Amino acid sequence: MSTTQSPVTGILEENQVVIDFGKYEGKTVEQVAELDPAFYQRLVTEKETGVFAIRRHRDKSFRLYINPLSEMDH
Repeated sequence: MSTTQSPVTGILEENQVVIDFGKYEGKTVEQVAELDPAFYQRLVTEKETGVFAIRRHRDKSFRLYINPLSEMDH
């Protein structure tokens, strides 16, 4: 990834953040950008609304998870 920040993951590289929900569970944000650009764009849009967040998992990986109170369908 270039030196610019990701519109989804911020300062974390997209290949280091794993989706933790829905049909792309287990894929990295980078993989989703390649597989489904429309869904990736939706992640970019939804980032500003607080629908999801990134947290460090017990295994030290970074996970993109959905806020259980959000309205985003997955």
